[in-house]
Amino acid sequence: MAVRTWLMILFLVFMMMQKGKGQLSETFYRTSCPKVESIVRKVVTEKINQTFVTIPATLRLFFHDCFVEGCDASVLISSPNGDAEKDAPDNLSLAGDGFDTVIKAKTEVEKSCPRVVSCADILTIATRDVIELAGGPSFKVELGRRDGLISKASRITGNLPDPNFNLTQLNTMFAKNNLTQTDMIALSGAHTVGFSHCSRFANRLYSFSPSSPVDPNLDPTYAQQLMQACPQNVDPRIAINMDPATPQTFDNMYFQNLVAKKGLFTSDEVLFTNKASQATVIDFANNPGDFSGAFVTAIRKLGRVGVKTGNAGQIRVDCTAFNS
Repeated sequence: MAVRTWLMILFLVFMMMQKGKGQLSETFYRTSCPKVESIVRKVVTEKINQTFVTIPATLRLFFHDCFVEGCDASVLISSPNGDAEKDAPDNLSLAGDGFDTVIKAKTEVEKSCPRVVSCADILTIATRDVIELAGGPSFKVELGRRDGLISKASRITGNLPDPNFNLTQLNTMFAKNNLTQTDMIALSGAHTVGFSHCSRFANRLYSFSPSSPVDPNLDPTYAQQLMQACPQNVDPRIAINMDPATPQTFDNMYFQNLVAKKGLFTSDEVLFTNKASQATVIDFANNPGDFSGAFVTAIRKLGRVGVKTGNAGQIRVDCTAFNS
């Protein structure tokens, strides 16, 4: 009996050790690179002072990275053949300021802690920082990710939400990444500081249906404003704010806009028009604290998607290239 008990204890200790190897931790760099978060914060702050686009660009970069191959900085890889993740059609609109933020932060971190901190972790820290510096919630990040070894444009299809998705399609895609409907709605709130090219929602203005060219779920005054900003055959480079009220503040205005029929994408407005998600939207619109709490929970969960830890992956020296 004693032998069996001893073996059981050894097994449990072994399992705990294995679990520890593969876990993220808020204190992962406490001894190996204790100043990593302050170094990244300084770079992010300087970058935001240069251009506000840093905020939505970094946020969107993080989301697109985590939903394809997991949070492993695979979206940062540049390929001479133009076939890396960033080259996929759905990623061509990722603003360069997001990439630049991570690359600059990595350069500074390498000066203090060479070959220690992953690009995936730097992107995670930078994402937390842009949220907080835009007026959003403050929270701790879990660290210990390693950088992925795969980055292919061909692996994007079917892994990123489309602006025309309905609620079922959104829930299905987020569930694949262990995210609930509430997580999905909360993360959609990041559109409060987002921007979009006109082509992503033009169908709601000009070709919604044979009987109604304009989507009836779009506030008529807002629709007119969008038409002025995005006339037909507009320059494809033109982008507009997704939150017409407080576009440079991370707040719950996105949800107030949805209630007022001012959601830009079909996939935004459906969160309010569908009864299955409407109550959550109304709660977030009326209670900023509820939104902030749900958002922090959701983005921390997002940061755990498909992570490489322990001996998996690598710590890239250059975020845009696999180590040689």
